[in-house]
Amino acid sequence: MFYLLVISFFFFLIIVGISLYQRYSQQANVKAFTNMDYVKELTDEAFETAIQNGVTLIDFWAPWCNPCKRQMPVIQEIAKEKKEEVTCYKINVDEHKSTARHMKIKNIPNIIIFKDGVPVRQLIGAKPKHLIMKAVESTLQEK
Repeated sequence: MFYLLVISFFFFLIIVGISLYQRYSQQANVKAFTNMDYVKELTDEAFETAIQNGVTLIDFWAPWCNPCKRQMPVIQEIAKEKKEEVTCYKINVDEHKSTARHMKIKNIPNIIIFKDGVPVRQLIGAKPKHLIMKAVESTLQEK
């Protein structure tokens, strides 16, 4: 009986440890994304101004969304590589609901590429880098 109690307690400690580790790693991913240099945070008030000129990529996301967290480093890489040609923003749909409603965002992650204020491409769900780059490149090549 004593051994059964010790084994149960040991498994309990393992489960608690795994749970704490997962929570910590999720928070670290969000913090890493929010400290990005190349992807700027966007608000409802600044949205219209931000998309007016040139090619703009906007990532609609939320901190609780795991696919959004996996998409974050990809967006950062694209923003770093295309910093001269494309302006990249992220907008938290929980904090900026007005813009999310205006753009009819129902699923996240949701990437919209604008050219001179007009949405020209939309990618819904987590996408690999090459697909997002293909959409960005084709937008840049359009006259």
